Amino acid sequence: MDRVAFTLFGVDIMWYGILMATGMVLGVFIALREAKRLNIKEDDILNLAIIAIPCGLIGARAYYVIFNWSYYSGNIAEILNFRGGGLAIHGALIGGILAGFIYAKVKKLNFFKLADCVVIGIQLAQAIGRWGNYLNKEAIGGPTDLPWGIMVDGVKVHPTFLYESIWDLGVFIFLMVFRKKQKYEGQILAYYLILYSIGRFFIEGLRTDSLMLGPLRMAQVISLGFILIGVILNYVLSKKNKR
Repeated sequence: MDRVAFTLFGVDIMWYGILMATGMVLGVFIALREAKRLNIKEDDILNLAIIAIPCGLIGARAYYVIFNWSYYSGNIAEILNFRGGGLAIHGALIGGILAGFIYAKVKKLNFFKLADCVVIGIQLAQAIGRWGNYLNKEAIGGPTDLPWGIMVDGVKVHPTFLYESIWDLGVFIFLMVFRKKQKYEGQILAYYLILYSIGRFFIEGLRTDSLMLGPLRMAQVISLGFILIGVILNYVLSKKNKR
């Protein structure tokens, strides 16, 4: 399938961008619905989206460029070429979460309550966005003989983008069901960090295009960090809730 969806006024519109935008819109829509349930002002969700989405994109690109500096140091002009792919979800999460934390502090809002409201939609956006990797022929695994393998450059490989998309969708469904049983603010955020990262850690081990820091796959390192943060957060907040 062609990476270009259509051409508008001489500019190629990429499927990658369309899928990302679709995920973002649906993520905001879900957050707005959750805002009503959690008694959060819709304006705060929209204002946060206006701030956090650009911060997430900048974080995603910065993360990718930093760990591919051997290439970008000699191709400086390519650093701002967002349209060709090269966005790292961990960078997006770090940028978006920092933006949300600062926004909550400035507006004197409960950060954990706000995070619970938006992370469910983020998980769905991730499930949709992974299909952009397929169209860009990235986020793929090593050779396989499994029947669901896909052909890339004449080689049958693991569709790791598909594995992660399915995992993300499963976590999204779980969080949608679990949110009605939520016991304390921040629990949805903690579960998101843990569950998403478990899947990402194992799926990353199958990929052949991982961002590396020496011998380490950075996505696995960050995933372990997110799992640890999620476990600690869950423990601390649950203890606090029992007081």
